[in-house]
Amino acid sequence: MTKQELGMKIREQRKLKKLTLDQLSGEAGIGKVYLGEIERGKKMPSLATFINIVNALDVSADLLLRDEVNAGKSYVLNDLTGKLEALTPRQRKTATDILYAYIQNLPREE
Repeated sequence: MTKQELGMKIREQRKLKKLTLDQLSGEAGIGKVYLGEIERGKKMPSLATFINIVNALDVSADLLLRDEVNAGKSYVLNDLTGKLEALTPRQRKTATDILYAYIQNLPREE
């Protein structure tokens, strides 16, 4: 998925929710200018920023990454993999243990 495609999907969801750039950037904890750059495809958000935007929009990540989720290695997975690879082996084990524990304890959706 390109920066432009992701930006268009974020903008589309923001407008569907009738949110302004100010409102969404405030909810996501990022700057309005930065959010505008993301929506225009000038910047690719970090994984943390992407998650903040998804949460602020109250949508699932796969809604925004629809094509990427099925494509094997999505942007989110690549970003996360890169971050994990940058850690020491001990940090990596701790991070993956936390992630596995979190996933195991997620409530089941019906």
